[in-house]
Amino acid sequence: MEKKVYSVDGKEIRTINLDDNVFGLPVNEDVIYYAINNELANKRVGTACTKDRSEVHGSNAKPYKQKGTGNARRGDKKSPLTRGGGVIFGPKPRDFSFALPKKVKRLAMKSILSMKAQDDRLTIVEDFTVESGKTKDLAAVLKNFIKDEYRTVVVLKDDDAMIKRAGNNIPTVSFLSYNRLRAHDLFYGQKIIMLESAAKNLSDFYNKEAK
Repeated sequence: MEKKVYSVDGKEIRTINLDDNVFGLPVNEDVIYYAINNELANKRVGTACTKDRSEVHGSNAKPYKQKGTGNARRGDKKSPLTRGGGVIFGPKPRDFSFALPKKVKRLAMKSILSMKAQDDRLTIVEDFTVESGKTKDLAAVLKNFIKDEYRTVVVLKDDDAMIKRAGNNIPTVSFLSYNRLRAHDLFYGQKIIMLESAAKNLSDFYNKEAK
């Protein structure tokens, strides 16, 4: 797949051949769903906790006789029928995380990248950095590629601290390194801006893992 490469000024400067094994695959919606679900489940803390009737502090005395009152029968004040009583089948601390095969994760990432490339939501930009670390300098570059308040993902060639620092104050922009992609951010990103070196490294990264 051939894509245009743009300068930081938004001008076309050359073309790049993207690896079809990464950017030209048919979109597999099933594995994308599994990858996003896996990421969200693994982020859950799972600390919600309620007390059942055996854990609630209170008297064990029967509040009123079993029959003849017209009320529902209750064994004690800790009954789930009373205010302040135990909770029936309430949540307990648990681990929501689950494992996903590496091949499925890789296929999901490549499917998302292929989908964005085919939908023309992927823009390749020459390598750049923001040496000042200032938001206005990064915003001046991004405005050449983003016209509206799009949710944008910038894929970096490495863990560039200065670019990330400059983007901290832009709520609609997030940053990912090419070797630590997240399916949720990529899929819901309305615009993907990828540095030229990151696009080249992605091919080597996934081809190396496939061996």
